This record gives sequence, structure tokens and C-alpha cells, in this order.
Amino acid sequence: MAAPMSANRFIGALRGEELTVVEVGSWRTHNRNHKGPWGPVNGVMIHHTVTHGAERTVEICRDGHAELPGPLCHGVITKDGTVHLVGYGRANHAGAGDGDVLAAVIAEKVLPPDNQADTDGNSRFYGFECENLGDGEDPWPEVQLDAIARAAAAVCRVHGWTARSVIGHLEWQPGKIDPKGFTMRSMRDRVAELLK
Repeated sequence: MAAPMSANRFIGALRGEELTVVEVGSWRTHNRNHKGPWGPVNGVMIHHTVTHGAERTVEICRDGHAELPGPLCHGVITKDGTVHLVGYGRANHAGAGDGDVLAAVIAEKVLPPDNQADTDGNSRFYGFECENLGDGEDPWPEVQLDAIARAAAAVCRVHGWTARSVIGHLEWQPGKIDPKGFTMRSMRDRVAELLK
């Protein structure tokens, strides 16, 4: 368990992994902290957006919609590998998930199947939404996969976590399928390589 890093340290960590970072509006103070705690943090969660087009994707992830107000993550990783920072603090990205999965993330052990939704994930995970239709056919460019791994590695490096602290939404909340189009095992391998 760890206290969330400051917004300045977050952006510095991302840039330290040689990522292109774009700051969107007042991202440092755009959050849902009035709805619950932000932290202690335990890991990084990866999502796909089910959208196409960088500008619209970033707008949706920043603003949300009527049923789910934004921010919907901390960073949006577009097809070109750019990380767009849209919020910092509690974000509506993880929702309720499996407490046994959280325990495994904290212990950095193999994840059990996610079969319940009894734990608030919005307070515990940094979230990255990744531009993709999520249909299993929309391609994941290498530059985007590399950026996802680098963003996750940046957070892990600051907190002293291993790649086992990086999970997909589908590993957290029953019924979720994201990210679709690559495996989280392959993504954790990429993160582990970066952390060597």
C-alpha cells in the first residue's frame, strides 16, 4: 500500500519513461475525490475505450457522460502512443471489483479469477484508458503497446512495485472484457522488461 504520488511526480515519472505527455486542461485537480477516498493505491489498471479518434476519445475520458461523470481515468493513451492526462485523484475507471484480486495485487501474487464485485477499485488503482474499439479486430500499434507498458512501468517504478501490480479491467471486475486484443500476461512481460 502506498499514498498516491503527487500530480507533479506523476507527470515527471511518465516523462522519465520517454513518453510524450499532453496535459489536458486542469487535469491536476479534475477528479471525483468528493465521492470517496483516493488511496492508498496498490496498482495500475489498463482499459480500452471502445472509441475511435484521439480527440473524441480524450474528450469522453475527461468529461464522461450523464451516467458516469469524468474523469474516467488518469491518462488516455492514443494510437500514436501519446499519453493525455485528463484527471488526477479518484477517477471513475475501475468500479467495484474482486477483493481477492486486490489482495493478490498487494501481495504481488498470481491473480485469482474475478468472481465478485465487493471492493472499491477507484480508490486503489491508477487508470489508463487506451484508444481502441475493443472488438478484437481494431489493431494495437506497437507504439501504443509500448506506451502502455511505459506508463505502467513509470507508476510501478515510483512505488517500488513489480509488473504483477499491473492488471486489466477484465481481471478485476466480472463481466468486463478490456483490454481486448492483447493479453495482460504479455503486457506484464513488457513492463517487467522495462523495470529490469
